[in-house]
Amino acid sequence: MTTRTQRLDDLPFTGRHRRLLTGSGVGWALDAMDVGLISFVMAALAVQWDLSSTQLSWIGSIGFVGMAIGASLGGLLADRIGRRQVFAATLLVYGLATGAAALSTSVAMLIVLRFVVGLGLGAELPVASTLVSEFAPRKVRGRVVVALEAFWAVGWLLAALVGYLVVPAGDNGWRWALAVGLVPAAYALVVRFGLPESVRYLESRGRHAEAEAIVRDYERSAGVTSVPEDEQPVRTVAEVERAPRGSVWAPNLRRRTAALWIVWFGINFSYYGAFIWLPSLLVAQGFDLVTSFGYTLLITLAQLPGYGVAAWLIEVWGRRLTLGVFLAGSAVSAGLFGLAETPSTIVAAGLALSFFNLGAWGALYAIGPELYPTPVRGAGTGSAAAFGRLASIIAPLLVPVLLGAGGNGLVFGAFAASFVVAAVAAFTLPERAGTVLDER
Repeated sequence: MTTRTQRLDDLPFTGRHRRLLTGSGVGWALDAMDVGLISFVMAALAVQWDLSSTQLSWIGSIGFVGMAIGASLGGLLADRIGRRQVFAATLLVYGLATGAAALSTSVAMLIVLRFVVGLGLGAELPVASTLVSEFAPRKVRGRVVVALEAFWAVGWLLAALVGYLVVPAGDNGWRWALAVGLVPAAYALVVRFGLPESVRYLESRGRHAEAEAIVRDYERSAGVTSVPEDEQPVRTVAEVERAPRGSVWAPNLRRRTAALWIVWFGINFSYYGAFIWLPSLLVAQGFDLVTSFGYTLLITLAQLPGYGVAAWLIEVWGRRLTLGVFLAGSAVSAGLFGLAETPSTIVAAGLALSFFNLGAWGALYAIGPELYPTPVRGAGTGSAAAFGRLASIIAPLLVPVLLGAGGNGLVFGAFAASFVVAAVAAFTLPERAGTVLDER
């Protein structure tokens, strides 16, 4: 007999899938916009508040402390109270906190609020990717999750536009930029009432009627005749409770967990170290604030084609090869950026780094949920993200140290080395393209 999850896996991509992807993607874009804005706020506050590099480093890093905690807690909560519930709650938390950060009167107040923002942001990302991966048809699952991750580029572009147009407009420009962060708080209502809960999660809780209604809704959108209820296999609540929950460090999962954590650490270290500091590094090289923001905006544009190519290759080459190749390309690009001195070489190397790095992010989010069975899927993706966030905390703090010791060459040489280690780990992950998501 065909299970509900098999029925979902075998469907074509429909308008229902597109609605889920878009609804989750908007939340993802708002998330990216918030993370991206802080790099422009840092550059502005360095001038207006005469902040030291240490103070700027903490403003940049403290959000990632919250994200590390949020990613771990969000994944665990998603396995217990549902993907949609956690997704909506995280949008509400970081939206309200970002709006409040616009009223900051001191570095300490801004740091505290950025920590709270990080809690919401960290929990939202692995939960959204898990929800989308559990609905996406098996044949295009990787491509759909990369498309979700592509919304990150949309959000970062919005951040770059706001940073370029709003932040330099006046002394309160950075406050108006952060005030835009209130939008996710309102969007939380759309997520809570407009998106479906994971069928796999509902079944794990014995809520079969709700799960069946959602599957039938998706089948209707595809013009598929639903399976009669008396022909459907159903696990009872008792069976669900007796099923072992397992651990991401179980013998059959520990090698992939270790490799996934290494990839997450490497890509976080390099991405956030580079892009959080990028506007400030350009200012330090002698470019004025507006010019440095303009270059950052131009470099950000390469994120979209990076996602597009990764979304195509991930079903042609597979997850592992796509992830490894894009990480290797990121390593080469980071090395070239460290050697760049003229505006043209800086922009060219930055475009390449943006292209390969964000393509790698898309492949990473696609491969993560496929590595774990349903009872620990949220915990698996969330714990890997949480470990990666440790690198995003360290990197912004380490940049001024490396900059003082060896300049841009040493900074981006360290990022290139981190990408190389991540690429090696990526090639040890199992290939899961076209497979059915494990239930237990």
